Amino acid sequence: MKTTQQALSALLFIALVLCTSGCASVSPWERGNLAKPHMALNPDPMQSALRTHLYGSREASTGGGPSSGGGCGCY
Repeated sequence: MKTTQQALSALLFIALVLCTSGCASVSPWERGNLAKPHMALNPDPMQSALRTHLYGSREASTGGGPSSGGGCGCY
């Protein structure tokens, strides 16, 4: 009885995993929507680099971090 329940549970789990897979095919005419700049993971890399630099400068003022900088927090 116990092995039958385990086998049924395993089968149900496998069926659930297969039914909830996140794979989807994208049609060629839909790819244009995904290629738009605002759909990128990092739509503005220059601004992200600046913000990362400013954050590191501010955190360096508190000490204990590997980054160095003035830490004044100025823009």
